[in-house]
Amino acid sequence: MHKKSEKLVYVPMVADYIHHGHINIINNAKLHGEVIVGLMTDRSAASYKRLPLLSYEERYEIVSNIKGVKKVVPQEQLDYVPAILKYKPDIFIHGSDWKKGIQKKARERVIKAMKKIGGIVIEPEYTKEISS
Repeated sequence: MHKKSEKLVYVPMVADYIHHGHINIINNAKLHGEVIVGLMTDRSAASYKRLPLLSYEERYEIVSNIKGVKKVVPQEQLDYVPAILKYKPDIFIHGSDWKKGIQKKARERVIKAMKKIGGIVIEPEYTKEISS
């Protein structure tokens, strides 16, 4: 899967349209190791925001071609814990926007799950007024 010496970094995103906020977070993730993007499926994205304009397949094609993204996997739900248990990343990166609102509970679960597997959570400052 990945080189043992390199840390595995999991980054979830919807990526309905790629903007500099996505590039910032991927560039941040690349500094820490090999990047896996957990791409929200249409259904999982629609569970907490509107249905994406681009289909999962279209978004997959775009994200998988971003420099530094090693692999793109489906993120089937807003609960990231199943993905953490499956991929066992060393680092989980999410923008700081999830500290409040609908994703706050997901954040708390991620912090617990990452601690349990010996990983860490990094929360770069969210790129304001750009999210879809």
